[in-house]
Amino acid sequence: QPRSRGLGDVYKRQLGDRVAAFKPQSAFFEVFGAAGIAVLERVLADIKGHGAVSVLDAKRGDIGSTMQGYAEAYLHPESPLAADALTLSPFLGFGSLRPALELADQHGRGIYVLTRTSNPEGHEVQFAMGEDGRRVAQTMVDAARGAGEHVGLVIGATHASTGVDLSGFTGSILVPGIGAQGGTIAGLREVLCQPGLRLLPTVSRGVLQHGPDAAGMLAEVERLLTSEDAS
Repeated sequence: QPRSRGLGDVYKRQLGDRVAAFKPQSAFFEVFGAAGIAVLERVLADIKGHGAVSVLDAKRGDIGSTMQGYAEAYLHPESPLAADALTLSPFLGFGSLRPALELADQHGRGIYVLTRTSNPEGHEVQFAMGEDGRRVAQTMVDAARGAGEHVGLVIGATHASTGVDLSGFTGSILVPGIGAQGGTIAGLREVLCQPGLRLLPTVSRGVLQHGPDAAGMLAEVERLLTSEDAS
């Protein structure tokens, strides 16, 4: 059975009333095959049932009909794996994401485009210079800026600087890397300090490591929500 067994019970107790958004990582369900996918379906349903937002961290990226298939799997309201938002990899070209962007817009879903990821290897691709003199990451910011309010960015909390110009970007920014990867909520004030940015900081392993006991995870959530860093 997947280790995520029982997460639905956690949501049904208190976590769903205290946390605005949950970010299930698809890989940790997929590794268990059909049983894991069944649990992911249940987790997504539990999140929806408690009025919270689900951000499915799947980092899908492909072209044409394959991208359309991913979009329908994770963004179409009739799909059992539909989430409120989905992470996507744009490194086959931002235009390759169009089927997902259009379906998300049609059904009121959100997209988070990998831009400046929290892992240290990310700069190898994301800071590469294009023919127009822009870094790849900046190209993604600029493309997302004109793609609609439902298109957000993924920018990790583990860097001293984002390395991109976010001027005029009004979409949501998903900020992973807090906790186990070394990022802090307080650090966001230095890295993502531009007025008007809409940030969604996430803590994953930092909470899950206090499980599988539900009380342990709930206690860590309360600590994070009431810490001085969060104020």
